Amino acid sequence: MRNHSAVTTFILLGLTDDPQLEILVFIFLFITYILSVIGNLTIISLTLVDSHLKTAMYFFLQNFSFLEISFTTACVPPYLYIISSGDRTITVKACFSQIFFIVLFRATEFFLLAVMSYDRYVAICKPLHYVTIMSSRVCRDLILCCWVSGLLIIIPLLGLSLHLEFCDSVIDHFYCDASPILKNSCSDTWFIEQLVVICAVLTFIMTLVCIVLSYIYIIRTILRLPSLQQRKKAFSTCSSHMIVVSMTYGSCIFMYVKPSVKDEVAINKAVSLLTISVAPMLNPFIYTLRNKQVKQSLRDVLKRFVFHSKK
Repeated sequence: MRNHSAVTTFILLGLTDDPQLEILVFIFLFITYILSVIGNLTIISLTLVDSHLKTAMYFFLQNFSFLEISFTTACVPPYLYIISSGDRTITVKACFSQIFFIVLFRATEFFLLAVMSYDRYVAICKPLHYVTIMSSRVCRDLILCCWVSGLLIIIPLLGLSLHLEFCDSVIDHFYCDASPILKNSCSDTWFIEQLVVICAVLTFIMTLVCIVLSYIYIIRTILRLPSLQQRKKAFSTCSSHMIVVSMTYGSCIFMYVKPSVKDEVAINKAVSLLTISVAPMLNPFIYTLRNKQVKQSLRDVLKRFVFHSKK
């Protein structure tokens, strides 16, 4: 009888087996990762030091930036190490650890995007009660709920998956993903697969419904404003969030609306590459370039830095 428990390591095939193309991938991922970390750390720093950025909106943005750094760090540095070392093996425990953090950060991010849309709803539809409704305590409780929701998504799935036995060690991806790992299992994974689908769909639908409902009320309120200038100002306060939401949910929809089974792996890799590298890099620029307060705060910090460096 075959010893199924003998598989203790997986082999990640990565994005390509072409050495020259792999060098380009390494450079691309390294640059996008550094820019992502610098950009998101800049937003976190600005929201911590600038007294004008102490509202609920920037508190949520600060946490979103932290999640973006965490998410991209869980995926990119391990793959950069694989490319640089040439060692494509990863232990089963390390693989499950990576899945835990990727799903936790990603699920928490989805719930946080829903919370951020609610924050925009209160700011535009109930401006006179904004400070009261979105108090510091409420904001902290909402962030805690996002993290708890993320944990409730991943812990049951991971707990069930830890007892699986594996027949195959090859993972056709550049990081540990649930789908290829379950395909490698000798155990009956039907229940886990159904649970994965249910958790993913519930997270996606619940958060998307919250966002859509918030923006229906926001758009209705904006259209009722008397002047064009007021409408533009109100729309500008949520335009950055709308762009990020469109990118996040759009990538998920694109990943699961596939042209054919044959292209499934290639499309998954391509969309995953954009999700873990390009999106976290672009988000700080989206929030910075489209937000006057953040831009002004960045200018003030740079001016103070230049002034002190000249002394």
